[in-house]
Amino acid sequence: MDEIPVIDFFLFSHGNKQAKQMVVKEIHDACSQVGFIYLQNHGMSEDLIEKVFIQSKSFFDLPLKTKQQFAWSDEFSNQGYVGIERERLNPNRPGDLKEAFNLVESRNRVNESSIPESQNTPIHNGYILNFYEACNQLANKVLQALALALELPENFFVDNHSNRKHTLRLLHYPPLEQKPQIGQIRAGEHSDYGSITLLFQDSLGGLEVKTSSSGSNGDFGKWICAPSIPNTVIVNTGDLIQRWTNHVFCSTKHRVIIPDDNRVTQSRYSLAFFCHPNDDTTVTCLESCKKEHPPIYPPILAGDYLLSRLRATY
Repeated sequence: MDEIPVIDFFLFSHGNKQAKQMVVKEIHDACSQVGFIYLQNHGMSEDLIEKVFIQSKSFFDLPLKTKQQFAWSDEFSNQGYVGIERERLNPNRPGDLKEAFNLVESRNRVNESSIPESQNTPIHNGYILNFYEACNQLANKVLQALALALELPENFFVDNHSNRKHTLRLLHYPPLEQKPQIGQIRAGEHSDYGSITLLFQDSLGGLEVKTSSSGSNGDFGKWICAPSIPNTVIVNTGDLIQRWTNHVFCSTKHRVIIPDDNRVTQSRYSLAFFCHPNDDTTVTCLESCKKEHPPIYPPILAGDYLLSRLRATY
């Protein structure tokens, strides 16, 4: 599969049994072959999504000194502001040319404890809280579809995500004002750490996904563009789903490149909702995924895996 499929998700929730099963099969094929999907008719408010983009921009427009008051401190809390070049998603490249703001939940609400009250901080805005909840609801539906695709009980994955250990990340890729270092791009090649990711991006572009097919030059895989398609959400499967399914579903490498045209002078914004299982969930190969070959990975606690990946990133 050398392109990312577009799947109408409306029928999963509102279609008859046959229509729902058709969507489940499409999702199974996409997750096993490319690991990325565009979801149409996903049920989230486009107006709410736009308002969150506006709030995100207002935060990143603040002076750096102000943003640093909310700085990300450690992998245990995994919240707050992450400055430009602070992250290295590909450890073999220079720091990424992006800045971010991470939000997590505490006792079923977005954690505000470490963020000073300010009209300019996105965490105190009702749109952000509503958006987090809407993402959580959509993620649960996608997790149900994944469970059915693997012939598991429908709520298998939902039950293992009940503590809502998710991270909402606001992202800004600023205009390039000087020549980047050799090998430096906006977000280095990486796979996502958790189970699934919901991604909302603006129209500027730059996201690329690596396919599993052989390219024309003989290399394994090739980079394809994943542009913004209006009224869709990108969903991709992450490392823990890949481990759970013994590579039946793949965790696909992706990156954000620097444009080679006048878009390099413009800001790019995106919103990512990273879904992660409960910290005490043991991710071990599913019985139904042992048919082709023995388990590739040993069991691991989801919380331990996330901490290990965050430590490597920062």
